[in-house]
Amino acid sequence: MRLIYLVHDLDDAAIWRRVQMLRAGGAEVMLAGFQRSARPLPEPALILGHTANGKMAQRALSVLKALPGLAKQFPTLQETDVIIARNLEMLALGAVLKRRAPAARLVYELLDVHRLLSGNGPASKAIRAIEAAALKSASGLLYSSEGFKRGHPQPFEKLAPHLCLIENKPLALDPAQLRERVHPLEGPLQIGWNGILRCRWSLDTLDELTRSAPGHFRVTMRGRPALDQIPDFHERVAANPDLEFGGPYTAPDDLDEIYDAVDLAWLIDRYEAGENSDWLLPNRLYEGCLHGAIPVVLAGTEVARRTETLGIGVEVAEPSSTSVAQALSGLSHADIQRFRQAVAAKPRSTWEAGRAECRALVSWLADLPTLGAPRSDATHLREAQS
Repeated sequence: MRLIYLVHDLDDAAIWRRVQMLRAGGAEVMLAGFQRSARPLPEPALILGHTANGKMAQRALSVLKALPGLAKQFPTLQETDVIIARNLEMLALGAVLKRRAPAARLVYELLDVHRLLSGNGPASKAIRAIEAAALKSASGLLYSSEGFKRGHPQPFEKLAPHLCLIENKPLALDPAQLRERVHPLEGPLQIGWNGILRCRWSLDTLDELTRSAPGHFRVTMRGRPALDQIPDFHERVAANPDLEFGGPYTAPDDLDEIYDAVDLAWLIDRYEAGENSDWLLPNRLYEGCLHGAIPVVLAGTEVARRTETLGIGVEVAEPSSTSVAQALSGLSHADIQRFRQAVAAKPRSTWEAGRAECRALVSWLADLPTLGAPRSDATHLREAQS
């Protein structure tokens, strides 16, 4: 299978994980998209332009600039079987390529629901109209969370039943033995907040939690702080001895080290409260649980629904510092041990994707019909593990 993968952020490690997954399933992948930094890429890719994090207007302008002569940048376009477009702006480009290569199947990959897609104002209605027009060219939908069905039903309704759920799990093509946890059940309760650190509410709450009980909690943060959302991030951390920022990390290489040092994995995100933050299943759920950390979640969110179903984790009743303190302050060493055992009892495939899921994904892509052809019920990648 020849495949073009259009992406919105070539610096995102999850994109390279998806490329690895597609190749492991047997696809030949050409990667193209926009870059948000000047950092070297893991391997060559077709760079269509440069964008900035969170700036939708600037990203839309970059897409418009890429349209003239777009098809000429893909010399093997006519031999392409599948075009995957990751997120909305790439779907617009994918629809253009699809018109030049009508035999190719266009697949929309929905990993986030931008606030403009879920709003009620004129701009949101215009964006949804653009999405609806582009969806007319699409054959299928890849998505990472069932919560998106509730938050943004349009693509699910238009592309059903050609739907494929593929969660944000780490990928292990040749899984190694997981290291036994060595973090002792003593000292302060260790909380890990990792990944893209963009939630000011989380920083405010964890800062207040640690200051209210000095020495009882310690928060370690790893990843990339979004300084456009939390411009005083480094100053806040430096001013609190129970907050520590350990810099960026590389997954999966650094995950053992990161999660060995913590008891709890902070999964609460209020960056887009009531919208995308409540609907997604973050990769820190899978990374943390795979390495034995106990998830801390907010009631009513999609990730809380998942942990409730699995019978794991600590649930905070409402988004307030008081509720966080109530949920965490009473945890004993016996509670921590019991919660750890509940996480460890889940099959490894709950948290990690392997070769079977790679093959299932590419098989689903290969079986997609051209527009208008009948197809059987939707595919769910979790079933590939059974």
